[in-house]
Amino acid sequence: MIWGDKMKVLWAHGFESTPNGSKPIWIKENLGWEVISINMSEKGWTIAEQTEVVIQKILENDDLELIMGSSYGGLAIANASNKLLNRKLRLVLMAPAFGLAENFEKRVGDKGLEQWERTGFSPYFHHGLNQEIKLNWDFMISAREMSWPEIKHPTVIIHGKSDDIVPIDSSRKIAESSYNVDLIEVEDGHRLVSSLQYIPIAVEKVFSKKELS
Repeated sequence: MIWGDKMKVLWAHGFESTPNGSKPIWIKENLGWEVISINMSEKGWTIAEQTEVVIQKILENDDLELIMGSSYGGLAIANASNKLLNRKLRLVLMAPAFGLAENFEKRVGDKGLEQWERTGFSPYFHHGLNQEIKLNWDFMISAREMSWPEIKHPTVIIHGKSDDIVPIDSSRKIAESSYNVDLIEVEDGHRLVSSLQYIPIAVEKVFSKKELS
């Protein structure tokens, strides 16, 4: 398949973003691609629920040429692709949230985890929605099961060396252990606001890779 100006892309936003975030807007305005942007939280906040949303959208759109996502959305895409091994998919992931469970465990600490499990929920201020939400304990159960998916589809990751939310070592680990995954390391933080110009480079790279056989 030759990619170009009329690309149809599925976009999965990050945990604290929205379907109308800056990255899909940049892709539309600067690359001219058709972007289907998912409302990732429509079924809930766990990575399992958001993975199901991605799977549903892929199955609803047979003519997708590329699956893209950022952070939590990138992790959901990686998990979704594992359940769609019969589909020819190409993935570009931006600072994907591999190691989700470990990162949350460090953030809340041992006492916070104990309280979370005991009460069944943990309050979380969602900056994208500008309001507090409740994360049920199944958020952690799901995260512990789905933080390190094995990726078999052609994939390119863009990750910032100065990412203080999802350490770049998580993407290095995935790239080193997956034969069909390449990593582009950039001088940037988690939001990759200074690295959007690497998107077409990553796309060209992913289309040069062999499809899953």
